[in-house]
Amino acid sequence: MPVFKTPFNGYSVKFSPFYESRLAVATAQNFGILGNGRLHVLSLPPAPSSPLTELISFDTADGIYDLAWSESHDSLLVAAVADGSVKLYDTALAPAQNPLRSLQEHTREVHSVDYNPTRRDSFITASWDDTIKLWTLDRPASIRTFKEHVYCVYSAAWNPRHTDVFASASGDCTVRIWDVREPGSTMIIPGHDFEILCCDWNKYDDCIIATASVDKSIKVWDVRSSRAPISVLNGHGYAVRKVKFSPHHRNLMVSCSYDMSVCMWDFMVEDALVGRYDHHTEFAVGVDLSVLVDGLMASTGWDELVYVWQHGTDPRAP
Repeated sequence: MPVFKTPFNGYSVKFSPFYESRLAVATAQNFGILGNGRLHVLSLPPAPSSPLTELISFDTADGIYDLAWSESHDSLLVAAVADGSVKLYDTALAPAQNPLRSLQEHTREVHSVDYNPTRRDSFITASWDDTIKLWTLDRPASIRTFKEHVYCVYSAAWNPRHTDVFASASGDCTVRIWDVREPGSTMIIPGHDFEILCCDWNKYDDCIIATASVDKSIKVWDVRSSRAPISVLNGHGYAVRKVKFSPHHRNLMVSCSYDMSVCMWDFMVEDALVGRYDHHTEFAVGVDLSVLVDGLMASTGWDELVYVWQHGTDPRAP
């Protein structure tokens, strides 16, 4: 299966929504504590036995923690950077002509960015300054800042169906549901007893959301009745860093963890763990599923490796 070696520690990986053979990787030097960052745009080879090839890369003075592909422009990427900036890149232009824009409003590290899949002109960023910000491509300043969390916001994710609705996951152990038309959050879910590192919406049921926590568990919630989770997924040995619902199957999701594994889950069955991949040799911190190719997975981690493979196969197979 295709593999790519990054010079820095991997933090996030995302498949292009436009090209089935393209993906991008966010990396940070020295485990993101201090040093530079690099954004890699990679191409899948025609044969699975060949390596991933780099199409272009962009360097930053600080680590890059997350990235998002534009849903409206096939060459546009948004990067979440450790210096508090949000940077826009056009992969069709040379590195010297990038970034197109650097948006400097967050006062601490930007940890997450998510592009609106329905409106397609806006994106949200989540930061360690305890806020989420809403941006559009055509404005040099944010449209709105959402401030209710009392500790770092690690993740924010748009609802796949409701244009104005998103969720945020925080170190204050809550997930909040927001509607950009409302003055404050519309729901607070005290989801875990420890920090919540990630959240994601189900792509087939817009009321289902998953949370991933330092407590080693993933919980699945129905926001119509959120007093208790509809499913609790245990199996990771350390904090769960990312969780992502499948774009092709209602009941499937993937996760990655500080236990160095990537797991596939079916949250509707009793034996929920349907696949476990132990190919990383350091913290696995980035995982994604292709929107265009059913079952195609990618992961990255602090071992400076990016893997792409088909679910059910060995990521390390030649």
